[in-house]
Amino acid sequence: MHKYVELENVNMVFHTKQGRFEALRNINLQVKQGEFVSIIGHSGCGKSTVLNLIAGLLEPTDGLLFCAGREIAGPGPERAVVFQNHSLLPWLSCFDNVYLAVERVFSASESKAQMRARTSAVLELVGLSHAAEKRPGEISGGMKQRVGIARALAMEPKVLLLDEPFGALDALTRAHLQDELMGIMAKSGCTAVMVTHDVDEAVLLSDRIVMMTNGPAATIGEILEVDLQRPRQRLALAEDPHYNHLRSEVLKFLHERHAKAA
Repeated sequence: MHKYVELENVNMVFHTKQGRFEALRNINLQVKQGEFVSIIGHSGCGKSTVLNLIAGLLEPTDGLLFCAGREIAGPGPERAVVFQNHSLLPWLSCFDNVYLAVERVFSASESKAQMRARTSAVLELVGLSHAAEKRPGEISGGMKQRVGIARALAMEPKVLLLDEPFGALDALTRAHLQDELMGIMAKSGCTAVMVTHDVDEAVLLSDRIVMMTNGPAATIGEILEVDLQRPRQRLALAEDPHYNHLRSEVLKFLHERHAKAA
């Protein structure tokens, strides 16, 4: 696998009403093509800031970011973001919410029929063909989040960026969507970077887990290789000694960081 996303000596300083705030210091990270990387850490450690830098929504104070060998200088269709808040337009159907993104990216190269076929295909991929004509207010929170994922995948991004995509959902819906996301990622072959607070989610989904130190001036403390075979079965992993060892390693890191902050 070739590296797709690179962060080189990235620093991020915000100038607030309270003064200068150094959010990130000396972030160096490489994400390989097709890899699923999770970023985990305590609140305020800059996880979402890292994601927003990769998305091109923020410009680093120092350092460089690259995607597919090109410097990241702003948002682009090769990097799609799925937020915790699905951000769907309530007056449009599920189909039209996805089609809007498809039209933005492919209108110059595809016919309307091709774009509609693309939209239908990605809704089928996330299991929402039956809800295509429903509006966001007519579907569940988990279904809304799947529309958000479909909208991002419809752009055929090189990198899928997920900012706590299941954080607002109940435990059963979250578990169901985690399982669905594993299937979707296996089919799409997309590279993914996800911010999460959930240790089990990080171990279940990831190839590597990036563990952040506490802020301010947060940096990468450790990177854990998750060498569990795919496809992964949630119930089987619950009793897998190696899975539980990996989970313990993340919890140990977070506990030690919490103790230092106390």
